[in-house]
Amino acid sequence: MITTAVQRVAAAIATLVAGAVAGPAGQQFRSGVEVVRVPVVVTDRNNQPVRGLTATDFQVLEEGKPQSVAYFSEGKSGDPVPLHLGLLLDTSDSMGSDLKDAMDAAVRFVIALAETAEDTTFVDFDTSVRVTRFSPQSYELLFERIRSRKAKGFTALYDALGVYLEAALRREGQHALILYTDGGDTMSKMTLSTLTDLLRLGNVTVYSVGYLENQLSSQRIGQQQRLSQIARETGGEAAFPSSKEELTKFYDRIRDDLLYRYTLGYVPPSRPADDKFRKIEVRVTRPDLKGVKVRTRSGYLVKGSGNAP
Repeated sequence: MITTAVQRVAAAIATLVAGAVAGPAGQQFRSGVEVVRVPVVVTDRNNQPVRGLTATDFQVLEEGKPQSVAYFSEGKSGDPVPLHLGLLLDTSDSMGSDLKDAMDAAVRFVIALAETAEDTTFVDFDTSVRVTRFSPQSYELLFERIRSRKAKGFTALYDALGVYLEAALRREGQHALILYTDGGDTMSKMTLSTLTDLLRLGNVTVYSVGYLENQLSSQRIGQQQRLSQIARETGGEAAFPSSKEELTKFYDRIRDDLLYRYTLGYVPPSRPADDKFRKIEVRVTRPDLKGVKVRTRSGYLVKGSGNAP
């Protein structure tokens, strides 16, 4: 029997939850998707957000076929769906020389977006994965927890992402996750293929910050490609800063994404017989805006209506 994408994800999540992973247990997949919500970031040649667009300025395509926009909002204030932040901090031994910078960066990120999100979920990982959720009133405890971490052990990067994404699937709203890591994975039970399926199932935008300056040159390219791939799947971005100034500029772009992005919604075609990935493309159709950059998730994975082969 061929294992479908949704079954692979369910099996991987069950394995993680059954192991020594601190986090919410259980998972219930939705039987279908009634409305597909598509967060869209539009920027000009200077990477500045393009504001003031309307639903008629966009074209949404699923598998190359135009879809009718049934829902539209501009900016965080126009979207009633709550925003949840996530922090993933790699505390494995290989992060030893970069961990302090990563911890300081994580604290600055939460402070910069404290008024934007309802809460922050913190995941720190090495050989094992630890998960804690904090409300804004308890952010001082979050900062203490971040700064108390020590570099040790191996790197369960995919498992840590999987645990966060599993929890996000069960929480309504938009989720923005920032990941601090050197990009290597040496310990996970979850594969990159299954992680990609899970990214496609959820409603999480991932921003990757890669600390690659102290990595072997033979490993650097592969790690950079993986972190970029994870972010692109969700409509996020990856950055590989060599200074605090570069990281600050990246934070400014993330904040602009969350404050000024558009959200488009459409009713998808009827479900396929079997689990299927549906590719999404969004275009800006206004003639005077040629050359703008449009960033969104690559698509979504939907559970089919029939039995797996």
